[in-house]
Amino acid sequence: MFARHVTMRLRADSVTRFAVVIETEVIDLLRRQPGFVDQITLISPENAEAIVITFWQTRESEEAFNRTQNPEVLEKLLNVIEGTPQINLFEFVNYSSYHQAKA
Repeated sequence: MFARHVTMRLRADSVTRFAVVIETEVIDLLRRQPGFVDQITLISPENAEAIVITFWQTRESEEAFNRTQNPEVLEKLLNVIEGTPQINLFEFVNYSSYHQAKA
C-alpha cells in the first residue's frame, strides 16, 4: 500500500471553506478512484496549513489518480490554497491505532 502526503498553505480565513471543499467535493471524487483506500485531512488553523494523506492499494493507482484527477482536485482548491501543494509518496510499512492496542 502507498500513502500520498500533500501539504498545502491555506489562504487567510479559508480554513472552514477548505474543510467544506474537501468534505463535499474531493472525498467523493477520491472514493470513485480505483485503488483508493482511505483519506485523512489535518488542518493547523494557527499556521494556515493543511495536510491531506490518501492511501492507495498500489503506486500505480496513485499515479493514475495524479495524472487524471489531481488537476481537477487542484482546481477545486484554487480559491482556498496559496502556492503549489507539496506532494510526497510513501510506502506503507505498518499501522497501529489506539483501538487495536486496546483489543
